[in-house]
Amino acid sequence: MSARPTRDNVGLVRVLTVGDVMLDRYWFGDAHRISPEAPVPIVRVERVDDRLGGAANVAKNVAALGARAGLLSVVGTDEPGRAIESLLTEGAIESHLHRDSNLPTTIKLRVIGRQQQLLRIDFEDQPSHEVLRDKYEQFNALLSAYDIVIMSDYGKGGLTHIRRMIEAAIGAGRRVLVDPKGDEYERYRGATLLTPNRSELRDVIGRWSDEKELEEKVAELRHRLSIEALLLTRSEEGMTLFSDDGRIDVAAEAREVFDVTGAGDTVIAALAVMLGAGLSLKDAVGEANRAAGIVVGKLGTSTASYDEMFGAGPKGTP
Repeated sequence: MSARPTRDNVGLVRVLTVGDVMLDRYWFGDAHRISPEAPVPIVRVERVDDRLGGAANVAKNVAALGARAGLLSVVGTDEPGRAIESLLTEGAIESHLHRDSNLPTTIKLRVIGRQQQLLRIDFEDQPSHEVLRDKYEQFNALLSAYDIVIMSDYGKGGLTHIRRMIEAAIGAGRRVLVDPKGDEYERYRGATLLTPNRSELRDVIGRWSDEKELEEKVAELRHRLSIEALLLTRSEEGMTLFSDDGRIDVAAEAREVFDVTGAGDTVIAALAVMLGAGLSLKDAVGEANRAAGIVVGKLGTSTASYDEMFGAGPKGTP
């Protein structure tokens, strides 16, 4: 097994995340009464917390590990868009945001009463074709400044040109990691690695009766789409990596699960950083699994830092 990366090695890694961004907005309060208007709790909001969501949370996870993080996406010219820009600056994330005056920035509003999520409200739309075309052109211009590309697809329309982006990145010698969405994987053709969860993969290859059938179906999918590897995330069962070197199962970290929100973002971010720092794919998957085990013990979209994963220590030391 290769050595864990030093802070200095991680600090040299440059990761560009492209995809759908959103603002995760939390309203925290107490719920002591039931509404007389309907059988729902009344939450007296005491605190509001804004966090980066979607592709922005992936970039935040990259930065939290100590790597250089860039984000290419589209937001509106509204208050949530400005909030995202501010949070990117606070998180030391290089912002390459395009703004669409006709687009309301995607918001996932969660109402939390006594540490329990009671309600989620989504505000979203799709960006214009003109903005997406400009985004694709900037993507090509940015490739030389980054080592690895993450495509974070949340199905909100921000990755309309993903097929061409993957071709451009692979052509430039960059590895491309994709967090997929939907049942049309042809658009991910040629990517280095896909990271679906069980339900996402089932929508594409159908159900499997046993692990042997799963391996056969994944092998066929990888061959058909020219995908080097596929990492299947399996919640409490851990992860399974499928590649030309065979199958590798990684057990989930043994810790209390508090909230799985954003765990997939952490996995793909950690994978990119660890690969960029020189770890083998097998070892990178192990570290990504450990990072996921850290964030599921936190509320909402969260990150795993270098210190949480490897312990505090001076620069240049493991």
